[in-house]
Amino acid sequence: SVSSNPLHPLDTIQPMAQSNCTQVTQFSLVGFTEEPLTQGNLFLLFLLTYLVTIVGNLGIIILIRASPHLHSPMYYFLANLAFVDLCSSTIITPKVLVDLMLDKKSIAYAGCVAQVFLFQLFGITECFLLAAMAYDRYVAICHPLLYPLVMSPKCCFQLVTGSYLVGLTNGVGQTISMSTLSFCSSSTIDLFFCDIPPLISLSTSNTTLSHIILTTAASLFGVSSSLVVLLSYVAIILTILSISSAEGKRKAFSTCTSHLTTVSIFYGSSFFTYLNPSSDSSRGADQWAVVLYTMVTPMLNPLIYSLRNKEDVKGALIKCRSRFFNHWQHKKVLSSSTCTVHIN
Repeated sequence: SVSSNPLHPLDTIQPMAQSNCTQVTQFSLVGFTEEPLTQGNLFLLFLLTYLVTIVGNLGIIILIRASPHLHSPMYYFLANLAFVDLCSSTIITPKVLVDLMLDKKSIAYAGCVAQVFLFQLFGITECFLLAAMAYDRYVAICHPLLYPLVMSPKCCFQLVTGSYLVGLTNGVGQTISMSTLSFCSSSTIDLFFCDIPPLISLSTSNTTLSHIILTTAASLFGVSSSLVVLLSYVAIILTILSISSAEGKRKAFSTCTSHLTTVSIFYGSSFFTYLNPSSDSSRGADQWAVVLYTMVTPMLNPLIYSLRNKEDVKGALIKCRSRFFNHWQHKKVLSSSTCTVHIN
């Protein structure tokens, strides 16, 4: 039945809004605080963190490439981990630093898509690189005689390439997931960067496909890589316990403590955030957990590995310094000889 009363103009707003939904061209981002003093302190803190991240990870990559005695599977994986950490931090931190200096914190839709793609790509790549490093430690401790055969250069290359390909698959999948979402009622992301869980919460369209892609990716990629790490360390611990001497146990365990520390920080903070993506405390503990694995972990990884393997790193630094000094001395002698010839 049709009412005889004329429609009030407000009665037509909701249907018109739903039928004429305009896709947003930019998102607003929720910052850490609105207080200028606190924003300034956070800017300095995050800037220092980012500079240490750049110097530490670039230093690890250059040192490993320049030192032949570091051309082993463990350091090959570590160089790739440093590259991934450098990239993943660069996707997030510079934008956060800019936003801390601005009153209006926003990101274009295209920039949000790019951030989601790259963050998801390098995030899952890191998961599988950590799994490959756990497998490397498993073979080294549990099957030391087979280590050169199993962890051949070809196998290491395949493990690293496979990690990047899985990361690429996840990045493409999450980007497709984002493309199916519509944002009509609000464009404010309850986080300091673009990520899939807060975008799903923000969407006004059907999010079934996005939830399926997110759950499938978490199950296939996140759980599988963490299982490889878990099973590897169960086998490693059982092998270490079977060693009779205390010195042998200590030496065997010391070879994997740096990796175990990195895994604990990365997976712990990641699971804390993604196991409850719709939490109302996004601006509380969840937000600082995100800071931990997006900014702090990439900074800590080179420091952790350098401190735990300080003899290898110190030896590589000494050799690189000697090589540079000898090269400089050689150029100086050649330059002096050339000048002498010209004078004569």
